Amino acid sequence: MRKALNVRVRLAPSPTGTLHIGTARTALFNWLFACHEEGKFLIRIEDTDRERSKNEYTDNILQGLEWLGLTWDHPPVIQSTRIENHRSAIRFLLEKGLAYRCYATDEELEEMRTLQKSRGQAPRYDNRHRNLSPKQEQAFKGEGRSSVVRFKIDDESNISWNDLVRGHMTWNGVDLGGDMVLSRRAPNDEIGEPLYNLVVVVDDADMDITHVIRGEDHIANTAKQILLYKALGLNIPSFAHTPLILNSEGRKLSKRDGVTSISDFKSMGYTPKAMTNYMALLGWSPPDGMSETFSIKEAAQAFSFKRVNKAGAKFDWDKLNWLNAQILHSWTPKELLSAIQPLWEQEGWQIIDNDWGHALAELIGPSMTLLNDGVDQARPFFETPKIEKDAKKQLDNEGAILGIKTLLNQLEKTPWDGLNFEHAKELISKCSEICGVKKGIIMKSLRATLLGKMKGPDLMTTWGLLARVGKDTTRMARCI
Repeated sequence: MRKALNVRVRLAPSPTGTLHIGTARTALFNWLFACHEEGKFLIRIEDTDRERSKNEYTDNILQGLEWLGLTWDHPPVIQSTRIENHRSAIRFLLEKGLAYRCYATDEELEEMRTLQKSRGQAPRYDNRHRNLSPKQEQAFKGEGRSSVVRFKIDDESNISWNDLVRGHMTWNGVDLGGDMVLSRRAPNDEIGEPLYNLVVVVDDADMDITHVIRGEDHIANTAKQILLYKALGLNIPSFAHTPLILNSEGRKLSKRDGVTSISDFKSMGYTPKAMTNYMALLGWSPPDGMSETFSIKEAAQAFSFKRVNKAGAKFDWDKLNWLNAQILHSWTPKELLSAIQPLWEQEGWQIIDNDWGHALAELIGPSMTLLNDGVDQARPFFETPKIEKDAKKQLDNEGAILGIKTLLNQLEKTPWDGLNFEHAKELISKCSEICGVKKGIIMKSLRATLLGKMKGPDLMTTWGLLARVGKDTTRMARCI
């Protein structure tokens, strides 16, 4: 049965940087809720910061969301195309006497803040120009002063809402920092560039947003925006303030903590499922019995704000790596090859056929944590490796070189196609009898010649893959 409420949620990123994991997690929670309620997930690009906004960041954000599987239901709304709508709302507030022009200079405001600080007071605008007479306004204009537009906030007011994550919330008007600036400075009676709190309210109302889901660092903004919704006569959406993602020290995760961009996680070799899986767990607790490696569709079916935590969620690399490894290990060889082959091709490597590629993927898959691990672990199958210290030590053992020489001689007589493992085992046993060297020494020495090191995947499969491309005998021959 379809839900009664037509839920509409949005992600509203600013294209002033790449898609941050915090923004992506907010997008995920919006998407999960919309899917759970059979609603709509929308995108609004808040590009009104003209100096810092760049098209390349917009592309990065949208591509990152697509990579994560967080598709949206309508073309993205571009905020900068809606400035006249924002200015119209400001004019309405001015006409209703709910907003006014403030001519205080930057120097006067700084002097005000300095005095407040010296008195141990929290910085706030003192509403000094709230009730200017027409004569006073004309005097300021005559001095050539420009003005911002401020929204009147009653210090005695109480703003309340039922937060879907935090329950009943109340904010006192006196704690909102004085009358709120709605637009930047402009000369005469013009309206300057509209600012965040006004713009968000107008856009969310015009987009028919029913639920605003965002980080807890927006709680103070929510109180201000509710006042604007009421003043403009608009429907007030429901609000949900999700916990922040924290670093290991309990502070908000930032670029200083290293990788935080979704595109960087992608380039490191994390999978979309691991990222959405892990981001969901950063603040949301799945129901009992639900697998930790769930899909976003499974998460959407179970999603509820009742299971979203209030406390911040610490980012845990070990947990993310474990999830990514579990997902890679669950893939079929065909799925793994499809994901890893483009990385091999970037290295200039080509597989001889899909069967060989599937076998290689199956061989290295169980030891992979990141997709990029598949490059390093596959390298010995495409490029001749150097003989490392531990391999040299093995080849210095008595009988090692003799065993390899004998094996080469036998391969000339009865070549191995890389497919018949029983034939390969018989070859090693026969060589052991001929040269009097133990099979264990021959096999260890064979690993040293093929991989250049003593640790690696299953020896017989490794030998078989290299034999099929004719690289086994050349590597054995270089060591004798």
